[in-house]
Amino acid sequence: MSPAVDALRRAIAAYGERPALQCGALTLRYADLDQVVAQRSAELAGLGAARVALSLDNGIDWVLWELALLFGGRICVPVPGFFSPAQQRHVIDSAGIDTWIGPLPAWLADAGFGERQPGIFQRRPPAAVEVPRGTVKITYTSGTTGQPKGVCLDGEAQLGVARSLSVLAQADGVQRHLCVLPLATLLENIAGVYAPLLAGACVVLAPLAEIGLHGASGLDPARLLDSLAAARPHSLILLPQLLQVLVGAAEHGRALPDSLRFIAVGGGRVAAQLLRRAEALGLPVFEGYGLSECASVVCLNTPRARRIGSVGQPLAHVRLRLGEDGEIQVRGARMLGYLGEAAGAGGWQAGDEWQATGDLGHFEDGFLVVHGRKKHQFITAFGRNVNPEWVEAELAQQPAIAQAWVHGEALAHNVAVLVPRAADCTDAALEAAVGAANAALPDYARAHRWLRATAPFGAANGLATANGRLRRDALRQHYRAAIAALLSVPADEVRA
Repeated sequence: MSPAVDALRRAIAAYGERPALQCGALTLRYADLDQVVAQRSAELAGLGAARVALSLDNGIDWVLWELALLFGGRICVPVPGFFSPAQQRHVIDSAGIDTWIGPLPAWLADAGFGERQPGIFQRRPPAAVEVPRGTVKITYTSGTTGQPKGVCLDGEAQLGVARSLSVLAQADGVQRHLCVLPLATLLENIAGVYAPLLAGACVVLAPLAEIGLHGASGLDPARLLDSLAAARPHSLILLPQLLQVLVGAAEHGRALPDSLRFIAVGGGRVAAQLLRRAEALGLPVFEGYGLSECASVVCLNTPRARRIGSVGQPLAHVRLRLGEDGEIQVRGARMLGYLGEAAGAGGWQAGDEWQATGDLGHFEDGFLVVHGRKKHQFITAFGRNVNPEWVEAELAQQPAIAQAWVHGEALAHNVAVLVPRAADCTDAALEAAVGAANAALPDYARAHRWLRATAPFGAANGLATANGRLRRDALRQHYRAAIAALLSVPADEVRA
């Protein structure tokens, strides 16, 4: 057992009678947690489990099995419920899974799994891909390509991040954290489970449907707000679109729990105007930044050090610097490598070296401001560099706009393709929303023209990944002719 994992185990044992996990009427104390996790770890050893797919809804069971795998040094492979069956099958096969915990889906019937005991299925897997020494978790990022990529992490990297976050949680008096995001998401796993447990806090859990989340992007705002009212948490982790729901509800008079002390938001660019709206409502919202390759969180704003428009200052376990072209480089906790790829693939090297993240940014008085992905940046016909995520975030924080994609490579005008938040949204309402977003942008970055999308961007039509990231090449191909017609230019001028 690594020193970091041993430290987590000792912390759990030390907190004794404090509540550790709560789900509905069931509460486990830290003393209970230590004992139950030890039992499950012995169970896994008896089964000879080596690489385990964890496919459970949010709840106490998920946390107990995940900790049992961590303490036993076995490889945990969370299976995101928002992945398509094809993506989930890729995860199972590429990781060489021998044990599946959770309901076995019908589409996995031909994979050779047999039930060893209720809820646990095993098979003799095909020859497993070698993983870097020390790997205890393979987390899959959907990225912008068809197949998810496996990121191999050890316990030291994950718990290094959790330690930094636990210090902040204790400083802010956070004793109840409500898990809103799926536990298969690395951010919630590290910041929503490991960090609170290191801090002796209570992790409040509920099935995702009770929270109001359905599939990749389905949301029931009323359920989400009711869950907050019932749980009265001190902290939450939200994606930008969930923050938009909270802010909108509060602006329309919905009372939010006065227990909230820290609402972390990340997973995508957050419009500064949305953060200012939250601040005006007195909501304790703090933007952060991280990557799976860095075991999640790298920077975070806090009540003691906050600058709207930035993603905060680096956490204690990492150092950051900028390359000559403004690319963010990081040193500290990070992955062991990509599953199935040679060491150094994707620019990530072994050892404690500076690593390029692929993101562009700059510092303001020690606070990091992220511009967007280096590979997404486009250059207009007037030679101005534009990071489309910046413009898209400003557009999508407008109440009328649910999704936005912006394109302007070598064009005289930037074009936004917009998905309205409501089917009956008028063109006039969209035009007004674009105008409001443009008011916060410099002329060269504005959405000069716009189109109404033919359908929402999603995994089903191939225009976004399962977790909502835009597939930019697919969008360009899909809307190429429409953009060319709008701008009265040849279609071959609408290029990447």
